[in-house]
Amino acid sequence: MKNFTSTNQHNDALFTLIKSLTKSEKRQFHLYVGRLGGNTDAKFFALFKFLDKQKKYDEKAILKSEIVSKLQLSNLKAHLYKQILTSLRMNPAHKNIRIQIREQLDFATVLYQKGLYKQSLKILEKAKALAIENEEKNIAYEIIELEKNIETQYITRSISTRADELSVQAKMISQSNVIASKLSNLSLQLYGILLKTGYVRNDKELQKINSYFNSRLPKYDYNSLGFRDLLWLYKAHLWRSFLVQDFLLGYKYASKWVELFKKYPKMVQLNPVFYLKGKNYLLESLFLIKHRNKFCKELDFFEKEIEENRIPINGNTEILIFQYYYANQLHKCFLEGTFEQGEYLVDEINQKIKDYSTRLDKHHIVTLYYKIACLYFGMGKNRECIEYLSKIIEAKKLYVGEDLQCFARILNLIAHYECGLDYHLEKQFKDTYKFLLKMENLQEVQKVFIESIKSLGELYPHEFKKEFQKIHSKLKEFEDHAYEKRAFLYLDILSWLESKIENKPIAYIIREKAKEHFR
Repeated sequence: MKNFTSTNQHNDALFTLIKSLTKSEKRQFHLYVGRLGGNTDAKFFALFKFLDKQKKYDEKAILKSEIVSKLQLSNLKAHLYKQILTSLRMNPAHKNIRIQIREQLDFATVLYQKGLYKQSLKILEKAKALAIENEEKNIAYEIIELEKNIETQYITRSISTRADELSVQAKMISQSNVIASKLSNLSLQLYGILLKTGYVRNDKELQKINSYFNSRLPKYDYNSLGFRDLLWLYKAHLWRSFLVQDFLLGYKYASKWVELFKKYPKMVQLNPVFYLKGKNYLLESLFLIKHRNKFCKELDFFEKEIEENRIPINGNTEILIFQYYYANQLHKCFLEGTFEQGEYLVDEINQKIKDYSTRLDKHHIVTLYYKIACLYFGMGKNRECIEYLSKIIEAKKLYVGEDLQCFARILNLIAHYECGLDYHLEKQFKDTYKFLLKMENLQEVQKVFIESIKSLGELYPHEFKKEFQKIHSKLKEFEDHAYEKRAFLYLDILSWLESKIENKPIAYIIREKAKEHFR
């Protein structure tokens, strides 16, 4: 069974890789195979063409085509996978600085192994300068270690202090790499805590996170930190800010993250993924602190960057741009209460999800579904809202955050109530209660809301308004609570209650709040 699973994963990886290729990359692969000589009819190329035509991976169809026998299939796939990667590596579109430096190091290694020490050292010197200039310190350290190795066999006469110079360089870069490693470890560990346990829920957890952060933050001289060191430092602070729900502090460090790329503009080309993530956290922080004007300004600038192709496009960035651009366009609708104006986004998002189906993480898909459900809820289109929420609730076997599942169910309950689906409403209550009972560390906001809304089923219509006012008063106490306020980030329950009390659309309530906030 273990081998079967492993083989299937490899098959899927190959098929996904082929489907990710652009027309240009496929053309490059055809030319690459042609240059190999006598390989245009080779089995691996025949398999490539066959898989390229398939809409979904079908091993039975491959075997039926008689391109390869079942016994040879695994090896042929591995060979094809390697050939595609080799072709991609040669593609000019993938020749970034990091690959160029690594290529030069490979050339120098070949020359060294042939005993051509002087030629090898010459290439290494240029590669090292390029690595240091572009903050590629790990590769720079590798280069210095090879230089030291060569010096033990070929002592240059031009620089008498060559050995000392290399030792000092190695020590400096090694120390810098140690700090960068500690900062990156801290950042990754904090992110892991956020995924595993979520935001802090009380003073004890807050103290624990602060203690964890301070004990693992390495000592450093801020003025001596380079681009990568600062990037990891800001990321670590950002994750800590999110964990403790200090979103204003999160905005501060997300701003520093983005400003860092303005200070080192060429790093956008070398590290576009990090740049995009910084932009997204900046927008997310602004959304969480409800700074509408600044949010819209940053989103407009992000859109301009995309339109003017200022951000390098590759398989990674293409997916991230899709996720971040559309998620924040939806956030804009939520901030402004302009839900109807955002309805056009739904078809575009669904088409993109279809286009990127083999590369999109399921968690990111259901997150977008939740935002779409909130959009429809704001428009008063509750049946459409229920349709998208059902996609999330039915995805419980996939990795979906417990918070997202919880609020999807609560919103589902509200949407059923709005639709007047009394029979379904009773079922939703039971299902929601069952789910909440299984949840650990349930928030007070969730408890209060569920208990309160349950009583609505026992009231006459003329009593609803008074009951809504009671529920609103109870929940209002938690709006600015340090550990409870995040519940309102997932679902604006207060605005919904106010819409019921005032008998006005929820979009109108949110728009009026936005005007009041920035008056």
